[in-house]
Amino acid sequence: MNLSIIIPIYNEEESILKLYQELKKVLSNLDMQYEIIAVNDGSDDNSYRVLKKISQNDNAFKVVNFRKNFGQTAAISAGIDISKGEIIIPIDADLENKPEDIPNLLNKLNEGYDIVSGWRKHRWKESFFTRRLTSYIANLLISKIVGLKLHDYGCTMKAYKRDVIKDIKFYGDMHRFIPAYAMWYGAKIAEIPIDHEPRQYGESKYGIGRTFRVLLDILTVKFLTDYLNRPMHFFGRIGFWLFFFSFLSGISALCLKVFLGISLILTPLPLLTVFLIVIGIQFILMGFLAEILIRTYYESQNKPIYLIKNKINF
Repeated sequence: MNLSIIIPIYNEEESILKLYQELKKVLSNLDMQYEIIAVNDGSDDNSYRVLKKISQNDNAFKVVNFRKNFGQTAAISAGIDISKGEIIIPIDADLENKPEDIPNLLNKLNEGYDIVSGWRKHRWKESFFTRRLTSYIANLLISKIVGLKLHDYGCTMKAYKRDVIKDIKFYGDMHRFIPAYAMWYGAKIAEIPIDHEPRQYGESKYGIGRTFRVLLDILTVKFLTDYLNRPMHFFGRIGFWLFFFSFLSGISALCLKVFLGISLILTPLPLLTVFLIVIGIQFILMGFLAEILIRTYYESQNKPIYLIKNKINF
C-alpha cells in the first residue's frame, strides 16, 4: 500500500459523501495504491450510517468506529496505527481542506522531505479576532518555543512518511505538534500553501477555549522535546532561579530592616506573593510529571488512547 488517507469524523454527516467523491476523483488519477480510513469519533448524528453505506460499495474505503468521542488526536492516532500506507495524509471531514492539494503534498514529499505540512495561507473569510489573530499568535509562539518555524501548526492536512511517525505516541490534543516531535527524531520538514474553503455544513467544533489548551500543549511539547531525557536540567534550572530570587528577597528584607527600620512581618503581601509563586510553579511541575507518568502508564502496558467498537473492510 502506497498511500493512506485518514479522515477523523465527528458529526459530519452532511459533508462525508461529498468529501468521498472529491477524494476518489483525485486519488483515481494517482499512479499508486491507496486506502481511505474514516474514523468515526463517537458521532451522535448519522455519520456512521453514511460511512457504512459508502464502505459497502468500495473496499478501499475503510471505517473505524469508536465507542465514544475520544477527540481528534485519538482518531488520527487510530488511523495511523491501522493504516498500511507508506505515506499518510490526514484530512478534515468538513470540506475546509481540498483533496486537490494531495498531489502537491506528494510532489513536495518526493523532493526528499519526511513531512510536508499544509499552510492555509488564505483564511480571509474567517473571523479575525477569534480565528485568524489567535491562530497567528499561537503559531508564532509554537515556532519560537519548539524551534520549528511553520505558519500553520493547526492544519490537519499534512503528508507524513510512515517511518518517521510510526513510533510517536500522541496524547491529549497533540496531533498538531507531530512535526515538532518528528523534528526531534531528525525528520526533514517542509511547508506548502494549500487551499482553504469555509465550512459548508454544520458548525466548527473549535472554540476560544482551544487557544488555552494549545498554550498548555506548547509547554508540554517544549518539555518533552528538550528535557525528557534530562529532566534535572529543567527542574534544576528552576530551582536555582528560585534560590536566586529568594536570596534577593532576603537581601531586600535585610536592607529595609537595617536602613529604614521597616519589618516585613507587619504586612502579609510579601508572604502571599512568594506563596502564590511557589504554588504556581509546583502546579506546572506536577503537570509535567503527570505527562511523563501517563506516557509510562500507556506505553509500558501497550494501552491505546481509544476504544474501537467495530471496523469495516479491514
